[in-house]
Amino acid sequence: MVSEDKISFKPPWYLINNHLETIYPALFRKSKSNHYVHKRILTNDNDFIDIDVYNIGSDQTVILSHGLEGNSKKPYMTGMISQLLKSGFNCVAWNFRGCSGSMNNHPYSYHSGATKDLDLIVRTTIQRFPGNRISLIGFSLGGNLVLKYLGEYDPDVLITRAVAISVPLDLYSSCLKISEPSNWLYTKRFLNTLKKKVKEKAVKFPDNFEVSGIEKISNLIEFDDRYTAPLHGFKDAQDYYKKCSALHFLKKIKVKTMIINAKNDPFLSKSCFPQRVDNHNLIFDYPEYGGHLGFTMSNGQQKYYHELKSLEFLLK
Repeated sequence: MVSEDKISFKPPWYLINNHLETIYPALFRKSKSNHYVHKRILTNDNDFIDIDVYNIGSDQTVILSHGLEGNSKKPYMTGMISQLLKSGFNCVAWNFRGCSGSMNNHPYSYHSGATKDLDLIVRTTIQRFPGNRISLIGFSLGGNLVLKYLGEYDPDVLITRAVAISVPLDLYSSCLKISEPSNWLYTKRFLNTLKKKVKEKAVKFPDNFEVSGIEKISNLIEFDDRYTAPLHGFKDAQDYYKKCSALHFLKKIKVKTMIINAKNDPFLSKSCFPQRVDNHNLIFDYPEYGGHLGFTMSNGQQKYYHELKSLEFLLK
């Protein structure tokens, strides 16, 4: 069902388009993550995942998943964590493999459908906070991961709610969207960090990486076709997108879930805004404004629409 907004939302007057809405909070929002304990979780394949644990002694805990080339310290992560802590939630913010500042132990790292790693974080959190009610929040790629996880796994009864924000439900069409000329700045930014990681891994794993011609890669589809897909067991980029797009898992979600996608998000294609899905557990919220992981409100109080909506939903 598509929700009717209860929270009035307009961006500030100076954020005159979706690109400014996207870029402004990413560059200028000040939000620090304090009072957390850093933990390193060992995986069954001799790797590790770094997490930040915020324990305020609550009986409710939220697990947060970041976006492409993000980490647990990004402003959209720490901003949401700050609001959650004030509202009485413990938080667990995890870094995808290779995103915490430390190179992981394998040629492969993370991708949009790596639900085994999220499942490990869920199981570890349940053990760390026995009896807690667990909620999931995912941003962008992390939102796709959360939705795929909920549709793919039979979730533990302790998982009660989930929110996915600025989520590319259809990976292929969203990659086409972000590759449009008007989005060159985002593509360049993502590719710069992705290529840097490939070059660093090529030194450690020379048999797994061919970096000749890497600078000629000009969009995410080309990158995924050459590196992401084969490294993670997919035939090619198209196979990867088809098998990992959350759009194909929505009908199977058994947990109350809200998807918040701004209509003017420069990353999202039309197929990322389904109007009707045969699943009463889903609520779709499509505000007119927000950009990608922006949602700055024109109230002069440094509040953000997606955070208020997420809290409203989690506290029901």
